[in-house]
Formats: sequence, C-alpha cells, structure tokens
Amino acid sequence: MKKIALAAALSLAASTAFAGGLATPIVEPPVVEAKTSSSSGILIPLLLLVIVAAAASK
Repeated sequence: MKKIALAAALSLAASTAFAGGLATPIVEPPVVEAKTSSSSGILIPLLLLVIVAAAASK
C-alpha cells in the first residue's frame, strides 16, 4: 500500500513538473487600416461649380 501511495505521489509531482513554465505571451500588434478617401473630396467643389454656373446663367 505504501508503494502505491508513493507511486501516486511521484506521478503527480512529475506531471506538474513537466506542465510548462512561464513564457512571455506573444502579442501581435493591432492592424491599423488606412482611411480610404472617397469621392466626397471632389464632390463639394463640383457642386459649388454647378451652383455658380447656374447663378451666372440667370
């Protein structure tokens, strides 16, 4: 009975010894997406040109 208890204690101790140690976590940097410019940058000047042309034609 002592041998069984000793074997069980040794097997538990051996399993925790090989469980692994502390390792530094690998953290990936966040992905930053570039903002895409839409056609609204040119839409406002074109709209202003249409308004000025409409006002000039009257």
